[in-house]
Amino acid sequence: MISPGKAVRGSVQQMISCISHRGPDGDGVWENETGTVILGHRRLAIIDLSQAAAQPMHYLDRYVIVHNGEIYNYKELRSELQAAGYHFRSASDTEVILASYDHWKESCLQRFDGMFSLAIWDEKEQRLFAARDRFGEKPFYFHFDHTNATLQFASEIKSLINNGVNRDYNGNMLLQYLSTGTSWNSDALQTFYKNVFKLPARHYLRFLPFDTNPVLEIQPYYDIDKSAKVDLDAGKAVEEFKKLFFLSVERRLRSDVEIGTSLSGGLDSSSIVAAIHRLKQPGTVHKAFTASFPGFEKDETAQAAIVAKQFSLRHFTVSPTSIELADDLGRFLSLHDEPVSSASVYAQYKVYELARQQGVKVVLDGQGADEILAGYHRHIHWYLQELYRENKMQLLHEAVTALAQHGNPFRFGWKNKLASRFPAWTAVRLEKKAFHQQKNQPGLNKEFIDAHLDRHAVNKPIVKGLNDLLYHDVFGGRLEELLRNADRNAMTHGTEVRLPFLNHNLVEFVFALPTAFKFHKGYSKYILRQGMEELLPPPIVWRKDKTGFEPPQKQWMRDSPVQDKIHEAKQLLVRENILSPAVLNQPVQPVGSHEGDNYDWRYLSAASMF
Repeated sequence: MISPGKAVRGSVQQMISCISHRGPDGDGVWENETGTVILGHRRLAIIDLSQAAAQPMHYLDRYVIVHNGEIYNYKELRSELQAAGYHFRSASDTEVILASYDHWKESCLQRFDGMFSLAIWDEKEQRLFAARDRFGEKPFYFHFDHTNATLQFASEIKSLINNGVNRDYNGNMLLQYLSTGTSWNSDALQTFYKNVFKLPARHYLRFLPFDTNPVLEIQPYYDIDKSAKVDLDAGKAVEEFKKLFFLSVERRLRSDVEIGTSLSGGLDSSSIVAAIHRLKQPGTVHKAFTASFPGFEKDETAQAAIVAKQFSLRHFTVSPTSIELADDLGRFLSLHDEPVSSASVYAQYKVYELARQQGVKVVLDGQGADEILAGYHRHIHWYLQELYRENKMQLLHEAVTALAQHGNPFRFGWKNKLASRFPAWTAVRLEKKAFHQQKNQPGLNKEFIDAHLDRHAVNKPIVKGLNDLLYHDVFGGRLEELLRNADRNAMTHGTEVRLPFLNHNLVEFVFALPTAFKFHKGYSKYILRQGMEELLPPPIVWRKDKTGFEPPQKQWMRDSPVQDKIHEAKQLLVRENILSPAVLNQPVQPVGSHEGDNYDWRYLSAASMF
C-alpha cells in the first residue's frame, strides 16, 4: 500500500493474512520511515529456503521488493551481474531481480525467463516499479484511489475487498460471462469488480506517489512479431524445437524442494515427463498426479498410466465426485474471486491438492501448448481457411481428407471461403454475433442487459492466417484466464505450478514456424509430435482424438447435490435482478465442460460473487 497521507500497517497485515494459503512458509511487513509506503508478503519458499531469501527484501539500502513467482534463468543472470560488480547475500532469484533492476532498470524485464508479479519501491527516487510476466502466469490486482492518490495492490482480489475496496460487480463483464462464457474483455485492465483492476500481462507500472499530480503509468514491454519467419528444413526445425523445449524444462526443474508433474495422459504433459527423463536429472521428479474418472468416456487414466510406467514414476490419482464438488463448492469458488468457466477448473484444483498431500510444492504442467501449437479443435477451420486464402488447394484437399480419416470430419463450405477472403468483414460479423448473443439472452433480466450491454466490449481479431488467431489466444485473454485458474488452484494449496511451454524463446520460435509445423497430415501440434516420437509410445504421440482436460460435468449436473446448488444460485441471481424469475421454473440443463450452452454452470459460478 502506498499513500501520500499515511498508509496503515494493520491494513497491510490484514491483506496478507487473508491470502496466507499462497505463502504458508512465513510473512513479513516493511514500512518506510514516513509511514507512507508499506509492503507485505507471504512466503512460499522454493529457492533458497533460508531467512536470507525472505521478503520484503532490501538491496543497496535503496530498493525493497515483494515478488511472487520464479525467475528460472536467475543463475545465468547472477553470473552476469557478478561480473559487472554486483554482490549477493542470498542464493535466491528475488535478489537477482533487484540487482537486475538496479543495473538495467525497466529493460531487465526483457532478460527474465520466468513467471512473476513484482513490485519494487525505490526509496531514493520515491518511485514504485511493478511488472507482470509476459503471458500472465502470476497475478497483479490493484485499486487506485484518485482522490487521495492511494494505491493498493495484491495477488488476489480478496485482499483488496477485505481491506475496504467496494465490491460492486462489473456488470458488463458479468453479462459477457453469463451469455458467452468468456471472462475477458477488450479492456485488459478490467476484472469482474468495478473498483479492482489487473495489471495486464506483459506490462509494467510506474507510480510516483509524491508528485504534485500523481498518476499511474502502465506500459507494455513485450510483444511477438507474427510476421517473423524461420528458414529451417524439417529436421533442423524439430531439433531446434527440442533444444528450446528441453532447456525450458531444465530451468523449470530448479528448486530446493520436491518437484512433481501433472499427467493428464495427453501429449503435452507426457512430453514434459519425457523431457525430464531425457535430461536425466536424478531426484527431480518421482511423482505424477492425474485426475481419474472411472467409467467416463473421456477418462485418460489409462494413457497416463502408460507414461507413468514407462518412466517409472510414482503415479497418484484422484477421482472427484459430484458430492465432493457440492461440498467443496463454496471454498473452491471463493478462492477464485471471479467466475470460472467449467468443472474442469475444479478437477485441476483436486490434482494440485493431491500433489500437496504427497509433499510436492512444485508441479510442472502442460498449459500453453494448445494455444501456441494450435491444439484445439476450433483451430482447424482457421487453418483450412488459411490454405484456401493462399490458394493451396491440393493441401486443403489433403488436410480435409486426413481429418476425416482421423475421425474429425470437416465440411469446408461457403462460409469458410467467405471468411478466408474477407477476414475484416468476418471479424465484424463475429463481433455482432457476440453482441446479439448478449442482447438476447432469454434467461437474463432485461433491465440487467440494458444497463450493462456494451457493443465494444467484445473484440474479435482479424484472422488472415492461423498465427493471427493464435496471437489472440495468447494475448487476447483466453490463455490468461487459464493461467489465472491454474495459479489460484495451485497456490490455494501452497503449491507452485510451472509451465515449460511458455518459455518466451520457445513461443517466439513456434510463432515463426510455417503453419505446416503446427498442422500436417491431419495432425495438430505436428512439430511436438515429431520431437517426441522417439521418446513416447506411439499411442500417446499419434493419438487422433483430441481430448481436453475434462471431468464428467454433465453427469455431475444430473446429480441432486449439484442440482441443489444450482437452484440456490439461480434464486440468488434472481434476487439480485440479474436472472429473470422464469428461470426458476426451468429444469437444470446438464452439459459437458466444453459445450457452448453451459448456462447453469455459469449461474452456479457467478452466484459466488454475491
